[in-house]
Amino acid sequence: MEMKLKINIRYLNQGFTMVELLVAMVVALLALGAIYSTLLNQHKSYVVQEETSAMNQNLRIALFYMQREIRMAGCDPTGNANARIKTANATSINFTEDVGGDLDGSDSDGDTDDANEDITYCLKANNLVKNTGGGNQMVVQNIDALDFVYLDGSSPPVVLNPKGSDVAEENMNQIRSVEITMVARTDRTTLASPNNNAYLNQRGWEILEPQNDNFSRRSLTVWIKCRNLGL
Repeated sequence: MEMKLKINIRYLNQGFTMVELLVAMVVALLALGAIYSTLLNQHKSYVVQEETSAMNQNLRIALFYMQREIRMAGCDPTGNANARIKTANATSINFTEDVGGDLDGSDSDGDTDDANEDITYCLKANNLVKNTGGGNQMVVQNIDALDFVYLDGSSPPVVLNPKGSDVAEENMNQIRSVEITMVARTDRTTLASPNNNAYLNQRGWEILEPQNDNFSRRSLTVWIKCRNLGL
């Protein structure tokens, strides 16, 4: 006798329970929170890196231009221009150089009246500015401190402006090299806690007191031998 099995299939048409929905929503919110937290941390890290990179670039650009021009201070091929360092302060410098004539590309002409031959560097409202006679021109922004130390040609060299004083007029012709320390900061706040660091030059003198803010800062020092002075 042949037996036939009859299977009844009943399709359930039931939805999710409230508990299941609540559990699913909690899991989804936790996942979204983790994703948002990761993205937020990545964005903060990107901003810090971008600000730090800009700060370091400002330092390099500023010191590059100052090194190149201060190294030429006193350039006087004809011996008639009286090119020299004219003002030697702890926070600014003014110097002359005879590097060209009245026409672009012409040779030295025995004076320092031509373009870019009488140069001043100083800080104005946290900006490094350069003045060549036509007013201040901004070089870089966000510079909190600029410090000059002037040295003579002895070995070891003697500091001619101790403790940040001005070089005395009778000692101006003894300057043979310049030590520059610059402190730059980020354009936006990057630190979670206040920056209470004091910044010193290579002589151990404080050039920027603690600011107690949330900006990152970096200090950099260069030494420049003024090869045309004392010739």
